[in-house]
Amino acid sequence: MTDDSSDLFGPLSKAPAATRAVPVLVPLPAPGPYSYAVPEGMAIEPGSVVQVPLGPRQVIGVVWEGPEDGKVDPKKIRPIEKVFDCPPLDAHMRSFVNWIAGYTLTPPGLVARMALRAPAAFDPEPMVEGLRFLGGAPERLTPARARVMEMAQDGFSWTRSGLAHAAGVSLSVVDGLIKQGLFETVFLPPPPVVARPDPEFVEPRIEGPQKEAAAEILENVAAGGFSVALIDGVTGSGKTEVYFEAVAETLRRGKQVLILLPEIALTAAFLERFQDRFGAKPAEWHSDLSPRIREKVWRQAVTGEVRVVAGARSALFLPFEDLGLIIVDEEHDPAYKQEDRVYYNARDMAVVRGRITGFPVILVSATPSVESQVNGQQGRYNTIHLPTRFGDAALPDLHLIDMRRHPPQRGGFLSPVMLRAIDKTVKSGHQSLLFLNRRGYAPLTLCRVCGHRFQCPQCSSWLVEHRFRGQIQCHQCGYAEKTPDACPECGTLDHLVACGPGVERIAEEVEQHFPEARTIVLSSDIAGGVKRLRLELDAIAKGEADIVIGTQLVAKGHNFPLMTLVGIIDADLGLANGDPRAAERTFQLLSQVTGRAGRTGLKSHGLLQTYQPQHPVMQAIVSGDSGAFYDREIFEREKAVLPPFGRLASIIVSADTRQDAETHARGLRQAAPQVSGISVLGPAEAPLALIRGRHRFRLLVHGRRNSDIQSFLRDMLANGPKERGSVHTQLDVDPQSFL
Repeated sequence: MTDDSSDLFGPLSKAPAATRAVPVLVPLPAPGPYSYAVPEGMAIEPGSVVQVPLGPRQVIGVVWEGPEDGKVDPKKIRPIEKVFDCPPLDAHMRSFVNWIAGYTLTPPGLVARMALRAPAAFDPEPMVEGLRFLGGAPERLTPARARVMEMAQDGFSWTRSGLAHAAGVSLSVVDGLIKQGLFETVFLPPPPVVARPDPEFVEPRIEGPQKEAAAEILENVAAGGFSVALIDGVTGSGKTEVYFEAVAETLRRGKQVLILLPEIALTAAFLERFQDRFGAKPAEWHSDLSPRIREKVWRQAVTGEVRVVAGARSALFLPFEDLGLIIVDEEHDPAYKQEDRVYYNARDMAVVRGRITGFPVILVSATPSVESQVNGQQGRYNTIHLPTRFGDAALPDLHLIDMRRHPPQRGGFLSPVMLRAIDKTVKSGHQSLLFLNRRGYAPLTLCRVCGHRFQCPQCSSWLVEHRFRGQIQCHQCGYAEKTPDACPECGTLDHLVACGPGVERIAEEVEQHFPEARTIVLSSDIAGGVKRLRLELDAIAKGEADIVIGTQLVAKGHNFPLMTLVGIIDADLGLANGDPRAAERTFQLLSQVTGRAGRTGLKSHGLLQTYQPQHPVMQAIVSGDSGAFYDREIFEREKAVLPPFGRLASIIVSADTRQDAETHARGLRQAAPQVSGISVLGPAEAPLALIRGRHRFRLLVHGRRNSDIQSFLRDMLANGPKERGSVHTQLDVDPQSFL
């Protein structure tokens, strides 16, 4: 693979008019690139971003590798319409796209599309109109005009608004001086989306174990080339400050940095922390940004003006000019798995991108994934342990509440033990966090007379009551209706009952017991969206709430200085399904949540309400013996030949009718090749058998670690029935969800 276009396509300058063709990858589910003619005088190379005709419309594409098509008849092949004035996707980025397409069995055009998500950024940003002081004096010198002239007399160019702001005057003052001819109009380059971070802005705040860990990380960065380090540190151990040192060293070397975060829209605190260390915030990349800002970040990342990007998983596909380090914070988080169009795990693909380009990758977590733990044990990753919290902070004392011995009052969900602990915490002026990973008021509503249960008409899931909004809603497809007063089955009034708790119901119970306490409910579907959530999180950090009730978003790295009690309402919740990762996920989530307490050195406690106090997950959490939990989990995985000791791929077949979905799934099963070490389970109805009106059947392909599952799947799909009518097949290599 090369960037030398003369090797691949021949000398550009000697190409006759429309007699040369090149492959162009377009953002469609096609198996490969299409051929297009290169007009005379058009300079292109592999990676050039171009506009090409496709049917009746114009689409964006990328010139790709491939054999030269030779002479072409201009009447039979359509020409490239335009080459955009932006740097081409380099050879490393093109290799990355090809690798992901091959691994996930996704058409390469759909993968390339993720790198081209900002079409308006492909042409250079327009110049900004500015002003330069020419000298002279105004007809009447006022103090405001004097300040403007003093600011501008250094000869530098200013924007009109920037000069007014710097001089502390209104725009009309500047306009008056322009009218008198004291300024000339000049054109300035567009301003950077963020200032450049300074690796020497402040002295790093690290000590003892953090210094040792940072020194080890810096060895990896200084050595250059590809490596993977896993920072495994308890909550509050200073992991962020440690990897900031790797960021600083990479910046000193003139390279760019990408920091992946699972919930970038909720991490304003991280951005401020970064600014405190480097004097400027990183550029953000996530779905909550305005299109204009996304375009500026894309353009300035590809030209090298942006040095650090902090983003969600899609930031992995930004075509950086000179990327030199990727950090994956909270590497265990399921949010790194994309399950739409292109099914990939950003953590794993970050490692792939580092290996292809040849730079270090750092994975960070207080509760690493089993896969990363095994890679560390087998020497693929360099594991760096931080077993203690930073400074004088201690981990919370954790205790189990056996709900069989200490049940809640009738109609309630909080044990008397939990209520006493909350009361003591509130009276001490500290904060309590109650965690329940269920949105809404109740997960099920039924009629006490006839037993009717409210189910989504389009999905095989119950409608969740949201009492704050007066709705019952499906969390799969978004279907919602007004909470009814009467049962639609028997017509009985006032006999509908909410079954089980959600965070809203826990808030109602808390307010009954602690009416004077200031209570905040945090959930991903909170009214007001991300902006409201950020305000609420900021209020909690400032101590403006006594009791916080939240779902899993409260587990994602927040620092609440006054939080001294964390209560888990239903610690068993994540264990009640057939997911092979259920124990691991529950351990990670509960460990992360309890880690919100006592991060500033205050004595803290964690209480877990459970009906299974002897379960290995519960025992591992309260004992603090994470090593024993991982050893047991790794042993079970190895015995069952499950990842990372085996390989899995999931095939979901969906259709408008159950019969069509089942028939197609059975046809795929029959087409599976006979290969030693690889087996196919199913088809069977998926646990969520109906979503958005589509019936779903699942096949699970299981193989050993060295199995060539991709070739097996290609043969299976090629020899199986073709998609017809409403039938659609989704393929997920290395699935994280089993619903």
